[in-house]
Amino acid sequence: MTDDTRSGFVTFVGRPNVGKSTLTNALVGEKIAITSEKPQTTRRAIRGIVNRPEGQLVIVDTPGIHKPRTLLGERLNDLVEQVLGDVDVIGFCVPANEKVGPGDRRIAASLDGYPRAKKIAIVTKMDAAARDEVTERLLEVDSLREDWAAVIPLSALTREQLDVLSDEILTLMPKGPALYPEGITTDESQEDRIAEMIREAALEGVRDELPHSIAVVIDDIAPREGKDLTDVHASIVVERDSQKAIIIGHKGKRLSEVGARARVGIEELLGTRVFLGLHVKVAKEWQRDPKQLGRLGF
Repeated sequence: MTDDTRSGFVTFVGRPNVGKSTLTNALVGEKIAITSEKPQTTRRAIRGIVNRPEGQLVIVDTPGIHKPRTLLGERLNDLVEQVLGDVDVIGFCVPANEKVGPGDRRIAASLDGYPRAKKIAIVTKMDAAARDEVTERLLEVDSLREDWAAVIPLSALTREQLDVLSDEILTLMPKGPALYPEGITTDESQEDRIAEMIREAALEGVRDELPHSIAVVIDDIAPREGKDLTDVHASIVVERDSQKAIIIGHKGKRLSEVGARARVGIEELLGTRVFLGLHVKVAKEWQRDPKQLGRLGF
């Protein structure tokens, strides 16, 4: 690190499901935030660390900004606001394959409330759009504000233009030493990462309101004596008995599939074989109950 080293915090904002977590993972170079086609998958501020020769970026991955319908939704929006007030750079994301809509315009206008942060516009998912669509989106996004420091199209999937984005963000950061030691990619605890992997596996294939009703709590993690095996016990929490039945599936088949999917990532993270014991619990209307939200960490 030299006198010209820069470091600081950046967050990506946008409607739910515009590719913020996928972009975070691509920049960090490993999966630190779960991804899903379901909106509002991200529920916490997850920090990913990107080390470059010129400095260090700390990406704060946040929930998508949405119109809240529950107390959980309100708390997620509050979390985003808090993060936006603290970061050095805000990256506003719009997917290349969707026209700019009222939600995008509202979020872009709301950035007036954070004058300290420099703003970049990012057109994501350019791999999923034709060239003329990308051009159209760039023009639409550019016209939303007059103070964009840059407007950058990219694809997190193919990694096209990722280096352009990280270089641009670094130039906007204040000069200063790295905020985290080299080699660290996230400050997420092992327990939180495992809980998120289980939730990601549980989200696959569910629909309607069920994705929002799923939470995961780690009950215990312990190495099994005398074996290269770690026992992980976790509870999948839902709001109704009917949802519990969906998660478990016929004769427990769906819950077994959730366990098998989650185990792959958990074994990679822990570096051992894993026995994963999953239980499904009902906490009625937990998204609207302040006490239940507190117990679940929100």
